[in-house]
Amino acid sequence: MHLLALVQEMGGATPEYARNFLALMGAGLGAGIVAIGAGLGIGRIGSSVAEGMARQPEAGANIQTAGIILAALIEGVALFGLVIAFLVWLKVQ
Repeated sequence: MHLLALVQEMGGATPEYARNFLALMGAGLGAGIVAIGAGLGIGRIGSSVAEGMARQPEAGANIQTAGIILAALIEGVALFGLVIAFLVWLKVQ
């Protein structure tokens, strides 16, 4: 029922409203994809670090340090993507 009302409302919408709607949709999708990608990346790093430390316990400290650095780099990229999505949202408002 609510979807029908939304479609009827969009029928009389201005092009500016439609463009803003698409920008907000893109910002939301972008933020979601960034969060999913960061989660998958950090999960793979954690898995690889645990496996590497299990195979070579004597190199555990070096492997752990490299894993933390890689996780921080992925978090930085994720934060950048979320900031871009937030800026798109602010521009539309």
